[in-house]
Amino acid sequence: MRLSEAIGNTPLLRLTRILRDLPPEVEVLAKAEWMNPGGSVKDRPALSMILDGERRGALTPQKTIIDASSGNTAVAYAMIGAARGYRVRLCVPANVDRGVVATLEAHGAEVVLTDAAKGMDGATREVQRIVSAAPDLFFFPDQLNNDANWKAHYSGTANEIWRQTGGRVTHFVSGVGTAGTFVGTGRRLKELKGEVRLISVQPSSPLHGLEGLRHLPTSIVPGIYDPAMVDEETTVETEAAQEMAARLAREEGILVGLSAAAAVLAAVSVASRLNQGCVVTVLPDRRRSAPQAHA
Repeated sequence: MRLSEAIGNTPLLRLTRILRDLPPEVEVLAKAEWMNPGGSVKDRPALSMILDGERRGALTPQKTIIDASSGNTAVAYAMIGAARGYRVRLCVPANVDRGVVATLEAHGAEVVLTDAAKGMDGATREVQRIVSAAPDLFFFPDQLNNDANWKAHYSGTANEIWRQTGGRVTHFVSGVGTAGTFVGTGRRLKELKGEVRLISVQPSSPLHGLEGLRHLPTSIVPGIYDPAMVDEETTVETEAAQEMAARLAREEGILVGLSAAAAVLAAVSVASRLNQGCVVTVLPDRRRSAPQAHA
């Protein structure tokens, strides 16, 4: 098996102890995306965009893959780039976890640290500046505007959820970062079952700690995002996500990042209004350190 063949087909976990007060006819299921070889859901779109670039002739061995990322996509680019023999340059906010930087460098990627205060938007603008100065040297997947991003979930994540639930899924809850997971999975699930409800999750304010999620009113809105798909929009506070991350670790044995905890929090909120149903969400990655719950 090649590395790329290990991406996808992640398990769908049933959450139980955090739902003990809900009717037994209500399920909350979560895709364990940390089971991908790069440790996150971003392995899927990164591979899809790289393969698409190769098919179109936009990515050749002479070019360097470049993009902006706050962590997971960067790791996926670096890992897949190394496996396929490409140079990789990544622009990441300077406050990114040091472990992420070490991982990128271990894969041989060049890391460009950008102004932390400008966040992902600043990193994206730095990539645009670099590429515009020497366009022939780079392959810029542009994950915010690349249809191959959401198509990875349309052809992969959604169909896996459909098979794993036996078509029982009634609600799909997903955080919005680049929007690929929400758009691709939601679009395909709607085709398979028109009554499936799509719930998007984003931070409650511009200043938040939900790494990987985007506060759309104050951020660059991804070109692939389709607000018409949203049946319900929910916002989550960082402190509430921290509490849920702590509960998931204690009660379900699952250590996840705050974006995953935010998605679960939203999924549980949806489930609490149901008498029966199957609510599915995505855990984008796993957290290595213990989550800190606020008093």
